[in-house]
Amino acid sequence: MSSTALKIGEVAERTGVAPRLIRYYEQQGLLAPDRADNGYRSYREEHVERVQRVAGLVRSGLPTRLVKVLLDAEDAAASQQPTCPREVAEMLATELSGLESRIACLSRSRDTIRTFLERTRNGVLLPG
Repeated sequence: MSSTALKIGEVAERTGVAPRLIRYYEQQGLLAPDRADNGYRSYREEHVERVQRVAGLVRSGLPTRLVKVLLDAEDAAASQQPTCPREVAEMLATELSGLESRIACLSRSRDTIRTFLERTRNGVLLPG
């Protein structure tokens, strides 16, 4: 893992996430970059990974308030004694149900598209 400080533009380029959105993630408490003496944001490799994780969760349909809860839960699970208040657990359980439904729908759509391409002899276009 590199200790080289990255600027927001470099993080944006590496993650495909616009600098404005990276700043928004920070405002929402999803990301906490370091600050240089001049006040500029300074990012490390783990910040790049965090931006990628947040962006992926947002693209999957999670609102940022639930992304925050999920990331906090992951951070807590990584500690020796994770805790989870009942209201957070209920919120996560509700979100899990919705995710399961969306995954099932997406899986059906994926299977339909795959089958269609295979039947039309365009299966060579399928990834991997």
